Amino acid sequence: MKVCIYGAGAIGGYLGAQLAGAGAEVSLVARGAHLEAMQTNGLKLLINGEERVNRVRATDDPRELGPQDYVIIALKGHSVPGVVDRIRPLIGDDTAIVTAVNGVPYWYFYKHGGALENRTLATIDPGGRQWEVLKPERALGCIVYPATEVVAPGVIQHIYGDKFPIGEPSGEITPRVTALSQMMEKGGLRAPVMTNIRDELWLKLWGNLCFNPISALTHATLDIIAADPGTRAVSRSMMLEAQAVAEKLGITFRVDVERRINGAGAVGAHKTSMLQDLERDRPMEIDPLVSAVQEMAQMLELPTPTLDVVLALVRQRAAMAGLGDILAVPPVTAADLVPAQKVAAH
Repeated sequence: MKVCIYGAGAIGGYLGAQLAGAGAEVSLVARGAHLEAMQTNGLKLLINGEERVNRVRATDDPRELGPQDYVIIALKGHSVPGVVDRIRPLIGDDTAIVTAVNGVPYWYFYKHGGALENRTLATIDPGGRQWEVLKPERALGCIVYPATEVVAPGVIQHIYGDKFPIGEPSGEITPRVTALSQMMEKGGLRAPVMTNIRDELWLKLWGNLCFNPISALTHATLDIIAADPGTRAVSRSMMLEAQAVAEKLGITFRVDVERRINGAGAVGAHKTSMLQDLERDRPMEIDPLVSAVQEMAQMLELPTPTLDVVLALVRQRAAMAGLGDILAVPPVTAADLVPAQKVAAH
């Protein structure tokens, strides 16, 4: 089984190491010092108190690798549109594209049924490029639950978790999803095949869409957001708005809002990925986690007032930090400007 991990960072490197240990023919696409270290010293995984070194092929040029059986995209969701054409050489007639990304994936409305069947989302797939090049029929969903970290170039520290639920958008149990699950299980990962992968996707997204932007705005950790009455109320309101969207799309939540918030709080003094990115001057996952939900709500003509406010604020926070443009704001025209003599002093 040929598997390319596109984006061999913390999660991608962990996946690559475990699959290589299971006997898969693994290749990694990475860049910079991390890539150089893996090419020189191998991919090192620190797990269960030991260091494992995996000698796998690593490159920054996918053209060197050729078509794969599986391409696992382990990038931040907002980075995927920019690498679509670079992924193209990895795709053969039977290649499966596994979206191990947070948030809403490009294939979401493929095999969905209903009025939104085969719709694309401009917030995550501008111009429909992922849909066109990667193609939705190649897609397998993958939900990422483990926590890992790149502690040095070429070195991945496993912190906790080993679960990666996977599934076909159609809910079918196909040979390709079964084979991938078996290889992942052989590599020490839990990869249950889901017949309702969107339900699992929403369960994780449900918390991410509120805790992430709130943490970026307040710099608070999960325990504080969940315990503080004000931020807990904002989180709850955003989650209820998102729940209305999801349920109209046929999603079933197996836990209620309070339990989901309590579960996040129980994680403790953890910084969300969005806060970590902000502190490291990296673009934040605003569109896959929040904007996409707003876009879905607009398609369904459902109100999301709290989500809209938080989204506007975190977009501006990103723009003021130089990490992205302020989106969805119409340009100011001369007619919008107040003449200087009419502006009162304060």
